[in-house]
This record gives sequence, structure tokens and C-alpha cells, in this order.
Amino acid sequence: MTNLLPVLANVACTISLPLVLLLAWGLSSRFGWLPEQILPAPEVVWATIAELWRDGSLIEHTLVSLRRVAIGFSIGALSGLLAGAALGLLPLVRSFVWPVFTAVAQVNTLAWLPLLVLFVGIDEELKYVCIAWSTAVPVTLATTRSIADVSPNLVELGRVFDFTPMQRVSAIVLPAALPSLFTGVREGLAAAWQSLVIVELFASFDGLGYLMTWAASSSSWNLSSSPCWSSQRSVCR
Repeated sequence: MTNLLPVLANVACTISLPLVLLLAWGLSSRFGWLPEQILPAPEVVWATIAELWRDGSLIEHTLVSLRRVAIGFSIGALSGLLAGAALGLLPLVRSFVWPVFTAVAQVNTLAWLPLLVLFVGIDEELKYVCIAWSTAVPVTLATTRSIADVSPNLVELGRVFDFTPMQRVSAIVLPAALPSLFTGVREGLAAAWQSLVIVELFASFDGLGYLMTWAASSSSWNLSSSPCWSSQRSVCR
């Protein structure tokens, strides 16, 4: 029983903030602290989610967004891992590419959106390119730094044992860099979802971002809150 107390206390602390926010949301809608157009009542939002679920539109738009994230994230993560490995393992590539890449990476992906529209249009290619680039930047940075941070003593140990370059990478570099690699992939997934919503708000005729835009333009504020909640739930999963 004594061992359960810290666990229960941790669970209570974890759920306390969401419960307080839900309570504040309910009180705000009940006493009219904020206009309904800005913050609709919780029961209205839940009723709208149920309605969208029944008619299938929420599932349809969610699947479209999930497909875009899956394709864009896969392309961006693979490109980021390959580029980061080349930058981390090949000093010649790093000396030429790293300064340019870091300069470009400082600019937010969404700032390139108008330029990308000129080159790839506003169709599906734009969504995939934006999501892939948003994913590739943090993955590349994390991969490069994780490889660069591998202890030189471990690499030297591989040379002492006469490891081939491929053996040094697979037996020494990769295990040492793996935790940072997973961190970069996780950051890339979060960036992919953020760019997805923005690019769907900007130029799309389906998906959760479009559903939010359509709801806001038609003054269906409770509908606008529903896909936002659904997208956040998908990220948490």
C-alpha cells in the first residue's frame, strides 16, 4: 500500500491540470465569461463531435490528414536520417553542407510556403513537401549532433580492434547515437502535425485543417473546435 501512494500522487498531479481546465471551461460557458463564438460550451462541442462521427465526415477528414502525415513524415524522416548520417560521418560533406543547412534551417518552414506554392502549386504535393521538410530539419539536426557527440574513445577502440568503417558505424556509432535519434524523430513527428494543420488551413479542400477553416467561415464555432480536439488527440496517441 505504501508503494502505491507515490504512484497515486503522481497520477493525481498529472490529471489535476486537465480537470481544472475542464472545470474552468464549463464555468466560463455557464456564466458567460467568454462569448460562445470564442469558447462554446463543452456539451455543444461533444454533441458536434458525435454528429460528425455519425455522418462519417470526421473520420473522412481525419483519414486524409493521417495519410498526409504518414507520407510526408516517412519521406522527411528517411531524408533526415540519411542527410544527418552523411553530415555526421563524412567531414568533407559536413564542411560544405553544414553551414548552408543550418542557415536554411533557421527559417521556419511556413515562411517558405509562398515560394513553394510557386514551384509545386497548391495540390497534394505542397502538403507532402511542407510536412517532409518540417520533419527533415529536426531529424537531420538530431542525427548529425548525435553522431558528432559519440565519444572519440569509442571510435578509437574500434580502430584498435581493426573494425571496418561499417562495423564501427553498426557496433559503436549507432548504439551510442540511438537515444538522440529517437528524440529527433519524435520532434519531427510533432513538427509534421503542426505543419499539416497550417498547410491545410492555407490551401486544402479536405482534412482537419480545412474542416476548421470551413467551420469558422460558416460561423459554426462548435464545429471548429471539434477537429482541433481530434487532431490534438491524434498527436497525443
